[in-house]
Parts: sequence; C-alpha cells; structure tokens
Amino acid sequence: MKIVVFTGAGVSADSGIATFRDSDGLWSNYRIEEVCTPEALVRDRAKVINFYNMRRKELLETEPNAAHRAIRELENYFDVEVITQNIDDLHERAGSTHITHLHGELRKLRSSIDENLIYPIDGWEQDMNARCEKGSLLRPFVVFFGESVPMFERATQIAATADILVIVGTSLAVYPAASLVRYVRPEIPVYVVDPGKPELAGIRNPVEVIRMKAAEGMPILAHKLIEKYGH
Repeated sequence: MKIVVFTGAGVSADSGIATFRDSDGLWSNYRIEEVCTPEALVRDRAKVINFYNMRRKELLETEPNAAHRAIRELENYFDVEVITQNIDDLHERAGSTHITHLHGELRKLRSSIDENLIYPIDGWEQDMNARCEKGSLLRPFVVFFGESVPMFERATQIAATADILVIVGTSLAVYPAASLVRYVRPEIPVYVVDPGKPELAGIRNPVEVIRMKAAEGMPILAHKLIEKYGH
C-alpha cells in the first residue's frame, strides 16, 4: 500500500524552526521582497546570503520531532513517499528514504546561472564569493518567490499513485504545492493533521481532520494507519 505524506511548515515548527506565515513567524521580521526573490539576490546579495546562513545555523541546532519519526515509522509497514514544502533536512535525519523537496534544500547551494549544478554545503555559512566550476556565483538551493517549482510535476505523479494521502502541518495556501491534492484518485482517503483551519474546500475525497499540532497528531495517525492497514 502506498502512502504519500505531504508536509508543510507546521512539521518543522514543532522542532523549533520559525515559520514564515504565523504572526510570530519569520516574515514578521523580514519582507519577502528583501530576502526571497531573484531581484533581492541581485540587489543585496549579502543580505540574502546572510538570511539563509542564519536559517542554516538554526537548522543545525534542531532535531527531528515526533512527527518526523512517526512518518519514518510508516515505512516499516507501507511504501511511503514524502513530498515536502520544507527546505530543511529533518525528514532525512529522521530516516525517511523517499523525499521530494518542492521548494529546494537549505543544506545545498546551486549555480546562479545553471540550476542543474547543485552542491552540498558543509556547516552553515556560505562564502559570499563561492562559485561553481563554470565560474558563476553560488546561491541558496531554494525556490524563490516568483520562480517556477521544478519538482512539482514529479510530485503530481507521486500523488497520483497514492492509496492514502496524509497532509501534515500545511494550511494548503501556498500554490502550486497546495493543488497537489487534486492529483490523487477521487476515492482514496485523505487525512489532515493541522491545528488551524487548512483550506479543505477543494478536496473532493473522503477527509478526516486531526486538529492537533504535527508532533502530537502525526504519531496518533500513524498508529491508526498501522492498526487499520499495516497487517
């Protein structure tokens, strides 16, 4: 049985990583236009690089939480694919093995000219003048606002193969990622773990909502799915 798990910022928030959209989140201190657009990188490269250096430093000081571990545990019983909006590596560190990052990966850099030239970064600090082998400056391997989401098509193909869709820690407000739910077969069950009010109007499938934080609700759901389908 194939379970596709679609995760958002709420999963990482329970590890202490600041989210963008909450009132006390990251963007309350920054304007998107200053740190997360291609134009910002050209206009004030140092500010953008330093912003992501700080995000990387924060990430290296955090650990996967109970939600990440519960998603990993599902692999003991099911074929599991994780599609995430998060740019951290907490799913990897929890042990999940099939992960598609829609919005990039914080612990990697890419050429500012050739998006296929991607490099891991040791530690948290990107050198301001680091370049790829073709000579172009490196930038964070992150999908900035206004850029296309190159992994989205792959994610829709994965979603179409799901026997169960689990949505954790996302408001379903960020597009195109939020439209993933439209690609699952209409009869399969959808489980949503989120304490807020995610946008469910577009979901035509049978839906069950667990209104809890990811680290609380995901272990409960994982246990339920293992009990129901995992034998």
